[in-house]
Parts: sequence; C-alpha cells; structure tokens
Amino acid sequence: MQSGTVVKRYILAGGAAYVLALMALAPLAFSAASPKQQTVDQGSFGVFMNGQRVATETFSIHQDETGSSVVSEFKTEAGVQKAAQNSELQLDAKGELKSYQWKETSPGDSHATVLPAQDFLTERFSKSQQDKPHEQPFLLPTSTTILDDYFLIQREVLAWKYLATSCKHENGQISCPLKEPVQLGTLNPHTRQSMSVDVQFSGREKISLHNTQRELIRLDVKSEVGDWALWLDDQLKLQKILDLTTNTEIVRD
Repeated sequence: MQSGTVVKRYILAGGAAYVLALMALAPLAFSAASPKQQTVDQGSFGVFMNGQRVATETFSIHQDETGSSVVSEFKTEAGVQKAAQNSELQLDAKGELKSYQWKETSPGDSHATVLPAQDFLTERFSKSQQDKPHEQPFLLPTSTTILDDYFLIQREVLAWKYLATSCKHENGQISCPLKEPVQLGTLNPHTRQSMSVDVQFSGREKISLHNTQRELIRLDVKSEVGDWALWLDDQLKLQKILDLTTNTEIVRD
C-alpha cells in the first residue's frame, strides 16, 4: 500500500483519486509554500442511553508537517450527574505517540500524562492536585494506540490505523479482508491497562442516521472489556458507534 499523509488526503495515483487514511507510517511531504496546520476533522458526538442524550464529546483533529493533534472535551448533559474531562493526543509525523494528556475538571480534578521513555511508554498520574504524582511504566512501543474511556474520537483514529495498514485503496474503493480480524495494541490511560483489540471489516451496511438511510463502512472491534460496531462514511469520518455490551449509541451531530 502506498504511504502518504498522516491522517487522510486525496492522492492521485494511476489517474484515480483515492483516500488514504493514515494515522501512521510515512511522513507527510509538505511543500514549502503550504506548511500550515490543516483541520482534518472536527465536530461533536452525542452519547445516547435508552434513547436519552446523556453526554456530548466535542473534538478536533489537526495536522501539520510535524504530526497530528487530537483534542477532545467530554461533558455530561443537564439532568445527568455532572462530569467533564478533556484530552489532547499528540502524534509525530509517523503516527507514533509524542504525548497524551487527560484531565478531569468535574466532579474531581485527577489528571494523567503518557510520554515515551526510552522507546517505551510511561504514565504519570494524580487523583487530585494535592495528590503526589505516581508513575507507571508500560512495556509498550510508541506505536501503541491510545484508546481512553470517554474520548470517542480515538475510535476514529483506531479505524484509520486499521484501514491504512490492513486494507487496499483502489479506484476510490476500500477493499479489506472479510472475516479476518487484525489485532492492534492499545493503552487505556484512565484504567492504566493495556490490551489488544481485534478489528474486522464487515463490509458496507445501510443504517438509519438522523432519519436518513445511509450506506456506510462497518468495522467491528472486539476486546476483553466489550465489543463495538463502528460506521464510517466514504470520507472515512466516524458517523456512529454502537457499544454492543451496554447498547450505548454514539452518533455524530
């Protein structure tokens, strides 16, 4: 598969424009005339339980010649126990981790940072501003995907990594091996646990989204803590997540 942009761009190859979704692999070759940061994706997801909106995540993904940033803010809705957290994921031009930070602003004030340390990862965390910082090393490479609680846009990053490394892109179409899951390593900084997830292409599927029938790309993700279905559009933007364990729906606004 031809390598290219850190996240996604249109590339001309053999006369056909096709989308590469890369949150990894090769550096992006920027021209000297266009070194500016680009917005790759931005928007919000609504989190629904039993048909009721319980939370909103607002996110943005940017890239420049040095790498990419994924910024997210998660807040519960009125009438739900108040909770608010934010995170920032920084990746280098190869898609490897430079830094990850999350902070809880309500109801507590815990926070954590994940940084590379001699080719592996180390997490520093505190349960409050007064708490003495703790440190936990992980024998995980910098290519490990951050897959944190609450920050749902990171599932889009996971999907892009799978599509970039496991699928072919020809004549504007994505071709992935059916019924052949691919195992990817992840780290959840909230729980300070690493795990492997199996990602599988399940073809295209018609679903109802905002009262409109849409045909989307479906990926299924299985892990030891639960299973999810992901639906992406042809621009490879995540449109919906279904947590198959709790029946929680996450829908792009």
